[in-house]
Amino acid sequence: MTETDSRADLRPPGLNADEKTTLLTFLDYLRDAVAAKVVGVPEREARRPGVDSGTSLLGLVKHLTAVELNWFAWAYEGTGTDPWDDEASCADETVHDALEAYRDAIARSNQVAAACEDLNRTGVRSLRETPPPSMRWVLVHMIEETARHAGHADILREQIDGSTGR
Repeated sequence: MTETDSRADLRPPGLNADEKTTLLTFLDYLRDAVAAKVVGVPEREARRPGVDSGTSLLGLVKHLTAVELNWFAWAYEGTGTDPWDDEASCADETVHDALEAYRDAIARSNQVAAACEDLNRTGVRSLRETPPPSMRWVLVHMIEETARHAGHADILREQIDGSTGR
């Protein structure tokens, strides 16, 4: 999809596959919906908060990038010593750079998920004050988290230029 293409309202994927493939397919569908909402939005508009809480399209992408890395790399895989800041400023980042970082985080997350042969296997640590969750839990949580923010992105993009559709 280029920055000038309009986006049709895509339906969720039709797939009858194993559980992990199904979960990853729905998660990728939602990730793509979030990224598509940012494509073609001018820098200033992508940074502009659309609601009183300060949420912007670029802020959503930055948040979801950190959440991907936190659950898959930091918590499940055990990479690094500190989690990524999921409320980091996006002042020094372009829309293009933020989308590339999000796509890189998604690729890394998918690698971690692909390497997991048992969805019941727990990760190394948790971002919550609970025992480390299973890969199944991480995938379902990321579907929930991404879907919620995809809805926010729908509203913010419509406020910017009237664009609708997934």
